[in-house]
Amino acid sequence: MNRKTLVLPAVAGLLAPLLAACGGSEEAGAIVVGTTDQFIATADAPAPLDPAFAYDTGAWNILRQTVQTLMHVPRDGGEPVPEAAQSCGFSDKASESYRCKLRPGLTFADGTAITAEDVKYSIERVLKIKSDNGTAALLSNIDTIETKGTDEVVFHLKTPDATFPFKLSTPVAGILSKDKYAAGALRDGFDVDGSGPYTMKVEREGEKATRFVFTRNPAYKGDITLRNDRVELRPYSDASTMGRALESDDIDMMARSLSRQQIKDLTETPKDGIEVVEVPGLEIRYLGFNTKAPAVQEKAVRQAMAAVVDRGALVNMVYGPTAEPLYSLIPSSITGHTTPFFDEYGEPDSTRAAKLLKDAGVKTPVKVTLNYTTDHYGAETAQEFEALKKQLVATELFDVNVQGAEWSKFRTAQKRGDYAVYGLGWFPDYPDPDNYIAPFLDSDNFLNTPYVNKVVRDQLIPRSRRQADRTAAGPVFNQIQKIVAKDVPVLPLWQGKQYVAARDDLNGVEYALNTSSDLLLWELGRGTA
Repeated sequence: MNRKTLVLPAVAGLLAPLLAACGGSEEAGAIVVGTTDQFIATADAPAPLDPAFAYDTGAWNILRQTVQTLMHVPRDGGEPVPEAAQSCGFSDKASESYRCKLRPGLTFADGTAITAEDVKYSIERVLKIKSDNGTAALLSNIDTIETKGTDEVVFHLKTPDATFPFKLSTPVAGILSKDKYAAGALRDGFDVDGSGPYTMKVEREGEKATRFVFTRNPAYKGDITLRNDRVELRPYSDASTMGRALESDDIDMMARSLSRQQIKDLTETPKDGIEVVEVPGLEIRYLGFNTKAPAVQEKAVRQAMAAVVDRGALVNMVYGPTAEPLYSLIPSSITGHTTPFFDEYGEPDSTRAAKLLKDAGVKTPVKVTLNYTTDHYGAETAQEFEALKKQLVATELFDVNVQGAEWSKFRTAQKRGDYAVYGLGWFPDYPDPDNYIAPFLDSDNFLNTPYVNKVVRDQLIPRSRRQADRTAAGPVFNQIQKIVAKDVPVLPLWQGKQYVAARDDLNGVEYALNTSSDLLLWELGRGTA
């Protein structure tokens, strides 16, 4: 879910009807939720809320409220269950043919009936557009889509894929109307039309969306139960400003993302009327490498960095108890987790790093720039990259510069290959080890990386997807992770915990943010649960 990523680059669209003034909500009875996700318009991202393009947590948190999918993951996690569908399942033992039957009476919010053809159109549209954001990769294993009557759709897959139900639960597989979404072009602007639990209105100032109001969709038919009639999502420039809004009762909850200091203050010195809740999280952070860039093209350079980065010191200095070191792309609570980077490199060792570079004929100090985004993952990111710089420079093997950029510019430059080394986060599209591997190593991946390992791409990833029992796929993921630790196309750093803070008269808070950092706004209510 960059994955997933956080902040949403958005474009200037037609000005939607103005909502409330900035001081408070005029939407009677609305539950107000704060976020530090920024929704900014750029020429490079003209369609931020089109499911064929959107591939970051901020955008998906808008789409999950408004666009319906055939399947969805229940609030307690586990296997996906039918949402817009009445039933779904593999119709063969090989997991190559997946059949769904729509719920009766399903309509878009404007009252137009939804048919199997709309499902087929929506998903084929994603594959046809194939945006450079990596979104279509989630559905790239689809060979053909067949409709049977008006209410049944069958997906024929190129290769077996036990994770396919999870992929149908992501916004990229959202059901759209061909009257609102053209077949071969992205839909510019902030407008979203679907059949989800809410309809939406948006307010903006210039190129930035400043407020989203979600109102219960009376035409909605699906598996989700709404516990409110209206929710407002209000972006804030930083966690401190969002925190002050919660303290002054301007908002009811702040979800994404609290700073380390806020979490410390709220847990050690509770404020009257405010509760902080830790919820399970699966976020990871990592360094990515453009393996064709001269600075890091030689594998030994990347291996040397892996050999000297001190994850424990980094976490302790910057994030404290809100994070823990990560030695694998797959976090510790997900099936398939191992510690290949620790197994390969052990404790930080500059002597070994020096030998790796010397044996490869690499002159030192190696000049390298660490690029990060200034407004996407929180205020601590700048401190994290300064700490990484100090660790690398202290070895005398690297000459390091640190450079930050706003997300709207950073992500575009990263995809274009402008950065040799860059920092990103990942929030899973679905809680399966496949989603910590394929987005980085499969064809048309999220990183747009030049790194290709054909054994991983063509043999191991397809083999892992054949296992309906995901535990049985563990040995394959172990093999993939060993290859990643040897080649170092990415360097995992840490995995994080999630926290939300809310007024104490709000209930459902513990369910409002799932492990993939998806906001489930329909879970929120007031009064007695």
